[in-house]
Amino acid sequence: MEQTLRHGATSFPVRTIHVEVVAGPDTGLRVASDQVAIGTAEGSTLRLSDPSVSRFHLTLQATTAGIHVVDHGSTNGTVCGGVRIERGVIAPGNTLVLGSTTLRASDAPLASVEVHGEDSLGGVIGGSTAMRRLMAQVGKASASDVSVLVHGESGTGKELVARALHDLGPRSKGPFVTVDCGSITPTLIASELFGHEKGAFTGADRVHVGAFEAAHGGTIFLDEIGELQPAIQATLLGVLERRRVRRLGSRTETPVDVRVVSATHRDLRAEINAGTFRLDLFYRLAVVTLAIPPLRQRPEDVPLLVEYFLRDAGFAGPVASLISPAAMAALQKLHYAGNVRELRNLIEAAVAMNEPPDLRAAPTAPTPVALATDLALPYKDARAQLVEHFEGQYLDALMQRAGGNVSQAARIAKMTRSHLSELLAKRRP
Repeated sequence: MEQTLRHGATSFPVRTIHVEVVAGPDTGLRVASDQVAIGTAEGSTLRLSDPSVSRFHLTLQATTAGIHVVDHGSTNGTVCGGVRIERGVIAPGNTLVLGSTTLRASDAPLASVEVHGEDSLGGVIGGSTAMRRLMAQVGKASASDVSVLVHGESGTGKELVARALHDLGPRSKGPFVTVDCGSITPTLIASELFGHEKGAFTGADRVHVGAFEAAHGGTIFLDEIGELQPAIQATLLGVLERRRVRRLGSRTETPVDVRVVSATHRDLRAEINAGTFRLDLFYRLAVVTLAIPPLRQRPEDVPLLVEYFLRDAGFAGPVASLISPAAMAALQKLHYAGNVRELRNLIEAAVAMNEPPDLRAAPTAPTPVALATDLALPYKDARAQLVEHFEGQYLDALMQRAGGNVSQAARIAKMTRSHLSELLAKRRP
């Protein structure tokens, strides 16, 4: 759990990591930061020349638990101690192998980062270090006109951040137009974004002004930008480069003056590595990138949000009269797959029914799984023992989730039924 900052604090010390290339074409390169993006792409914190390293290979983040590793679907993977890592936490001092490159990640001195002085900004709420740091970034980015990419899980409040960027910036008097790229069918998304003339296609019985024209002088918010098909990505890139839009069925282009804010829950770096998202479009959209942490990683923000949602729903009494201290503590322990949106729904239901929220069916944070092995054994034997322990615990939890149904369990685990049956058979006496 993070520390909740005092009001008025404008800086906070954060952990950092030192990353050094100890083997490979770029031996000797080093960098220190709290977050290090590693790859061959322009803009990487640690940019490598090794052709066996992907453009966006991995990101390392300093945390209180260790160094958080996220591999962005790289071609050759990220290996630590002989084990390929897609996402996990390693101890400082460990080495990572990326193709022909070996890195060492170690602790570095604390660094001071800027945080917002209060626990709210333009509708964004939170007292945690992560949220106050995000607010400071929003405040800075709002003053410029550059494109911003907001990343976060569903329900974290990406549109709130986009709205704050608009409301706090020089375009606040202009329109704010939202396009949900994930909810519009591929055949209609071009018309929604760029507009169409009467008769442009079957059913086009009138002129339609697209979102870019409607947002002229203001901000266009492209939600779930990662859902766009490649053909539309190419057209969007052209609009962003030329700052001109052509309606479907028209031969003329119309100048547009808009600020572009986009958002996604997808890992666009992994999508680029997989060839499903354009690198050049990514660079156009992600001049500044803002990341919203999930609610389960900042439970100290729950009381602030609960009070806000209570007042917003019209509840005027003391918070404790509806949400007791015990209930508040229970709310802070929930897993929140739906993030802030899920918490809002719980509180609105509590106000509507004038009773505390029913948390009996709500999923709590998963209990960490302890995996043990005898470190005195030879490497091969110790690793085999660890894998055996993992498989046993994983299969027990999997079959419990699937209600004992092997076919359902195979679907949940995303493996073939025959392979799962073999694993289960190995465990039978």
